[in-house]
Amino acid sequence: MTVPLDRALVAAHTRWFGGIASPGQRAIPEETAIAFSYNRFGYAVMMASPADLEDFAVGFSLAEGIAACREDIQDIEIVPADNGIEVRMWLNDSRIEAFTKRRRYLTGPSGCGLCGLETLSQAMRQPRLVTSDFRVTAQALAGAIGSLQGLQPLNRQTRAVHAAAFWQPDKGIVAVREDVGRHNALDKLTGALARLGIDASRGAILLTSRVSVEMIQKASVPGAPIVVAISAPTALALRIAEQAGITLVAIARDDGFEVFTHGDRIMFECPAHVA
Repeated sequence: MTVPLDRALVAAHTRWFGGIASPGQRAIPEETAIAFSYNRFGYAVMMASPADLEDFAVGFSLAEGIAACREDIQDIEIVPADNGIEVRMWLNDSRIEAFTKRRRYLTGPSGCGLCGLETLSQAMRQPRLVTSDFRVTAQALAGAIGSLQGLQPLNRQTRAVHAAAFWQPDKGIVAVREDVGRHNALDKLTGALARLGIDASRGAILLTSRVSVEMIQKASVPGAPIVVAISAPTALALRIAEQAGITLVAIARDDGFEVFTHGDRIMFECPAHVA
């Protein structure tokens, strides 16, 4: 049977609450095996939500270093199959030559950001250095966190997926991507920014998940100077964010947050107005 391409399934269930059992329904997110291939060579199989797959393909390729820019991918084809979905990509000649030299197979569960790596050096690869002089007021950043809640339709249905968003002070949230895996959501966002031609150096990435080291590594790919998460970071994520020049904000709510690295990008007092 061909896998569904829907984002969610409405499933019947029995609810027990207050000592009483009653029938009901709940929307639950779809999860599908997504197989990436490049010029017909298989590369990775990830469990993910079957939505925004072209964004996922581009973002994953950039994060893995298979593509250096969106233009390195000449074509993308989405092919539903019996056991999952094939995402077929064709690289230009210069990139496919490099790809064949480093080709590996990867099978990862949803949200897996480092599965299948063969060496410690691969897991601890140096992130891209972010040098943006972008700054933002604390009040504006708190407002960004508050505005994200209403822009997660799949999570509103299911209460079971993560989101990654990109916010700019003058435009608000310009892109949001959701997935059962937090790494997948961030890869999809990276792909969306690349395909839309949005300069990530002038805004902040917002995450509805905890921040582990691979999330910082991935966030450095589009060059985002600020990463904001609603949950706590790991100690290693802090060290890598410091190295990467990324301002890491966590435990974020619409009424406050905690800044851990490169806090000079956050203005805690409104700039004085010149008469």
